[in-house]
Amino acid sequence: MHQTATELLHSAPDLRTVMAHDADELASKLTNWQQSYDQISSGLFRGALTELRLPQLQVFRESLSQSVRQSCRVWPDAIWFGLPDHGAATRINGRQTAADWIMVQPGNVEFELVTPSAYSIYGIVASRELLVETARRYGCEIDWQRVQSAELLQVDAQAQARCLHVLGQLLPAEGLGCAEGMAQWQETVLSALLDMLDHSCVEPALAASLQRRRHVVALAREYIMAHRSESITVPELCERVHVSRRTLQYCFEDVLGMSPMLYLRMVRLNGVRRQLQDGGAIGDVAGSWGLSNFSQFSSDYRKLFGQCPSASLRLRSRSTPHSLR
Repeated sequence: MHQTATELLHSAPDLRTVMAHDADELASKLTNWQQSYDQISSGLFRGALTELRLPQLQVFRESLSQSVRQSCRVWPDAIWFGLPDHGAATRINGRQTAADWIMVQPGNVEFELVTPSAYSIYGIVASRELLVETARRYGCEIDWQRVQSAELLQVDAQAQARCLHVLGQLLPAEGLGCAEGMAQWQETVLSALLDMLDHSCVEPALAASLQRRRHVVALAREYIMAHRSESITVPELCERVHVSRRTLQYCFEDVLGMSPMLYLRMVRLNGVRRQLQDGGAIGDVAGSWGLSNFSQFSSDYRKLFGQCPSASLRLRSRSTPHSLR
């Protein structure tokens, strides 16, 4: 893949570290994932990704300076396990994690994360075939169907700490380029993961109230995206999804950790930033996202991203290969 604005620090067939100054750019760098990131908190973004991969196993550590909403999809026939560093609170599909919980999602299924500022997370993605075979060799009896259907798993704290320690020692992983080193790396990671899963992991129950609030937020978001060029207000949104303003506020805060007004502003400004990097006049792009007051838009853009809208156009200009200009 051609490296654009991302600075490539280290590259090898199975190990690489990249840095980015745009959230959505960092999202595009995780191998074989389909992702889109929206920045939530205000300030210049700095992100880093270190990734190790084998044909059936991928391990990475991602660090983000700002709070981000992430739409993610893992490669097919795999299972992803997410372990926030130092137990940092994360929302997965509206559910907030706790210190002794890990996140899990099957491949080829879209899910959403909302992560705080100054955040880092370790990820393990393995093919289901590899997981089942390795668990059989180790004598672990794990209900993989239940694991795949879970969003959160409560695990033994000591086993979780051991797994995080293993990942912290391996990333970055210098000197593992040979076949023997990579095979040892794979076995070490899988052993730590299976030890954690084999210690009475329990799926926390999903509250009915959260299910209802998820539904309200989903309806509101569908309306926002279907009418993105319009200057939608919160009262209008309440009317369209048939809830009171207070209920809408509770739903958004519970599921996304932000108010409807903040969500509207975040979606619009990130949409503009993403579209500007694809080209277009600033005023026209802002208008297409319902931001008709150019002065207010420009001020909000600078507050969120720490730079003016024209900086996104300059970023695109620097990132475009000369042969494509």
